[in-house]
Amino acid sequence: MRALSARGTSKSEIARLLQVSEGTVRYHLKRIEGAIVDGRSRQALKAAALSEVIDAWRERQAGRVNLVALHQFLQTEYGYAGSLKSVQRYYKRTYPAPAIRVRRRVETPAGAQAQVDWAHFPGVWVDGAPTDLLALHMVLSFSRMEAIIWSPSKTMLSWLSCHSRAFERLGGVPATVRVDNEKTAVVRGAGAWGVINPTYRRYANALKFHVDACPPRQPRCKGKVERKIADQRLSLSPYGEHFADVAALQAWTDQRLEARAIRRICPATGSSVEDAWRAERDVLTPLPDPLFEPFDAAVLARVGTDGLVAFEGRQYSVPFRFVGQTVEVRGVAGAVEVWKGGERIARHDRHTSRRVLLLQSHYDGPSTPEVIAPPPLGRMGARIQELAALPAPMRSIEFYAALAEVAR
Repeated sequence: MRALSARGTSKSEIARLLQVSEGTVRYHLKRIEGAIVDGRSRQALKAAALSEVIDAWRERQAGRVNLVALHQFLQTEYGYAGSLKSVQRYYKRTYPAPAIRVRRRVETPAGAQAQVDWAHFPGVWVDGAPTDLLALHMVLSFSRMEAIIWSPSKTMLSWLSCHSRAFERLGGVPATVRVDNEKTAVVRGAGAWGVINPTYRRYANALKFHVDACPPRQPRCKGKVERKIADQRLSLSPYGEHFADVAALQAWTDQRLEARAIRRICPATGSSVEDAWRAERDVLTPLPDPLFEPFDAAVLARVGTDGLVAFEGRQYSVPFRFVGQTVEVRGVAGAVEVWKGGERIARHDRHTSRRVLLLQSHYDGPSTPEVIAPPPLGRMGARIQELAALPAPMRSIEFYAALAEVAR
């Protein structure tokens, strides 16, 4: 009432805003103008009877004082019948307010950091039915350029896939990515003492960024992405809209983010977010071309003399020239990929019923100075491989006929 009255707001308007009667407004403003003290503030507080006990309890505390714990202590040990509010009122009136802890505000340089976090949106209307979706937010800390990627789950593959799609929209990879302590990012602990998920670390190494885990219970340490999530819930909310599929929702979101980037001002530069992003994009690490598929499992394996590597209880062939070398085997969505020196050298189906997956082309080619090429299949061996590729109903008839032909 005091603030509204100082602005010149009429008493009837104040009453309407606060949903009270105009007489109530007049009564309180009169007391404020006359500096009339509320008589209740002069009454003795109930907790004052235990002032010595509270003093002794306060001296034993280290750090912040928990008044809920104090109230429970007084109830248990001294039969205190007052409410928690009475203890809080006494403590506030008796002891000085704690010192204010100052937060250091930091503006990171261009290309130094992006902040990432999930936002949950249950009941978005997609394909004629309410659907629970998650939105991964990635914000460049310098320019405030943002990307929002929709996903139906928070699995490791979803986490990495959303990262890749966000990096594509932002035009590159920053030096560090500040993340929350999700299990897909930090498998144990939190913050600087947390253990980064090995799969996520390999992904970060492949794209050349450092994983910076946020300290626990300190949302201000990733305040830029927290602010963008709050903005989305207010001005980019998908509720009230109907989408044919998630792709349509993604296109709807991308379009609105592009329009917002033109209107919004970047605090670090004073220009529009889009102009600041265009300048920052030049210092981001370029994405690999082509960009590899996200993987939820990755191991280092040595290629055996039979040209096979072991992964997830199965064996997969690779080109024979890599025999004796250590390669990286990745499990992506529906496939197993083998990488060496930043190059994909083999790809096979994943989670099949077979335990050995071979490509005979991996054994073809000339010898190298380090590896001697295996002997060729020969006429019968090549024909058997052709028959193996036939559909099952035809395989038995063609197989025996071909063997007879080769034998003749």
